[in-house]
Amino acid sequence: MLVLLPPSEGKAPSEAGVPLALGELSLPGLSAARETVLSTLVELCSGDVDTAQQVLGLSKGLRGEVARNAGLRTAGALPAGEVYTGVLFDALGLAKLDEAAYERAERSLLVFSGLWGAVRIGDRIPPYRCSMGVKLPPLGALGAYWRREMESVLPGIADGLVLDLRSSAYAAAWKPSGEVAARTATVRVLQEREVDGVLKRSVVSHFNKATKGRLVRDLLIAGAEPGSPGELVDVLLGLGYRVEVSAAGSARKPWQLDVVVTDVH
Repeated sequence: MLVLLPPSEGKAPSEAGVPLALGELSLPGLSAARETVLSTLVELCSGDVDTAQQVLGLSKGLRGEVARNAGLRTAGALPAGEVYTGVLFDALGLAKLDEAAYERAERSLLVFSGLWGAVRIGDRIPPYRCSMGVKLPPLGALGAYWRREMESVLPGIADGLVLDLRSSAYAAAWKPSGEVAARTATVRVLQEREVDGVLKRSVVSHFNKATKGRLVRDLLIAGAEPGSPGELVDVLLGLGYRVEVSAAGSARKPWQLDVVVTDVH
């Protein structure tokens, strides 16, 4: 099972320590592209701060992120699972997993990134600020840039079920196709509630991240290794989730699963 996750915009603070070793990151086929994006980002952020702030889409309160990006090559690096914070990663709770579940997380989780393309949770990276939606001159839109690079790397590691929990911006960096698409499942979180005596459903926005984080955590703790979207549905039902298939997959389109909740938290 390969689980595709978005990163978090928020990152753990940088600490003194051993800096990034780019060549030691997983997916070595992305090394050259990572070096290109890293060099371009560091150069941008080492120049005019106003320009960098505008390119990166940062608010005034995040202006200090420009300086942090400028020092990426010498900043202390941490495992990606510790760098990424936020709703999904809080619910996932990597630090609280037992050893066996954490090892499964290291094997199966792949976090997409505007800077690194994609990393495993054990890959050591420094905190950074560069979303997939950025248009980084002269490279252009990072989603399109990484899509070209991913096509030659990711199909080789997607050899079983692919559980795609990415947001739309990060999904743009790689779209499973062919037989990989047929064994890929995406998840939508719907809240069901009664309104004036009628059951209605709505797409959950912010709290869908928490649900997805808990879902992945439960799969890791259970030691589940579903090999197909159909098997995933059975496993999730067994774990107490209410899951419905809204669209079966094909050679062109992944499966679409709905996880229905009554409370959002």
